[in-house]
Amino acid sequence: MDNIIIYTDMPLVSYEAALADIDEVNVRVVKGAELKDFATHNPSLIIIDEVASFKDVLMTNKLPCPILFVGNIFTDFTVRAEGYDFIQKPVNTTELVIRTKALLKIKQYKDKIEKVSTTDELTGLHNRRYLQERLESEISRSRRYGTRLSCLLFDIDFFKVVNDMYGYEWGDILLKNIANKLIAMARKEDIVTRYGDEEYLLVLPNTSEENAFLFGERFRREVEKMEFIPAGEEEPHKITISGGISTYPCMPDTEEDANTVIRYAEHALYNAKHRGKNKIIQFSQMNLEM
Repeated sequence: MDNIIIYTDMPLVSYEAALADIDEVNVRVVKGAELKDFATHNPSLIIIDEVASFKDVLMTNKLPCPILFVGNIFTDFTVRAEGYDFIQKPVNTTELVIRTKALLKIKQYKDKIEKVSTTDELTGLHNRRYLQERLESEISRSRRYGTRLSCLLFDIDFFKVVNDMYGYEWGDILLKNIANKLIAMARKEDIVTRYGDEEYLLVLPNTSEENAFLFGERFRREVEKMEFIPAGEEEPHKITISGGISTYPCMPDTEEDANTVIRYAEHALYNAKHRGKNKIIQFSQMNLEM
């Protein structure tokens, strides 16, 4: 459902009904003074109707959607948005609907491109590009508010054996099954990514190392109970995972970024592999034992 938000100080918007007739749209009329809070409405398209005070908001904010200006055409300021168009009054509702649909299509195409560029095609999880951007943002948030941030890096044990024994098709099925299980167990605010061929990286905002370990152990046991039976086999092929955990801030008096936190999780994962696999290792505990 696309959200069309009309910002106006006019007592009546004559064309609201015409917009509401467009398939799969939700239309809301909001006072112009509320434009600064546009994000709360999750807009797909913003319509600005003769709002005298909108210039400052538009010049100081980048809007995540197209804008349609109704009324006078302005050329003395820069519009920072996904696209924009003008329609003068009196409004021709047929023309308005055509322009609205075109701007909504622009938003849909850009959203699709963004999703493709940040999503792993096989599993549907976020990819490493998305991870890098979000993890830097979450570390900044954690630093600002003094909260903990944990990263869990999982790797499927003996994944090459699955590919060699049953073929890459069954390897792909296993990757998707584990990805679906991880998505089902993660919270809405967690960031779930495919990090490597058989690796998954989960970012847990506002989560201590202890709680991250509890999640990691629970997920490890769930994978261990999986019944993975490739075609032609009578018995399940036993699947296990290993995992490494790092929690920001990881080391005292050390400047750490996204790459640092991931590297510490990798060290913990390698340690779990070295200890015989099917284990979850915390980076802090690994340091204590070195």
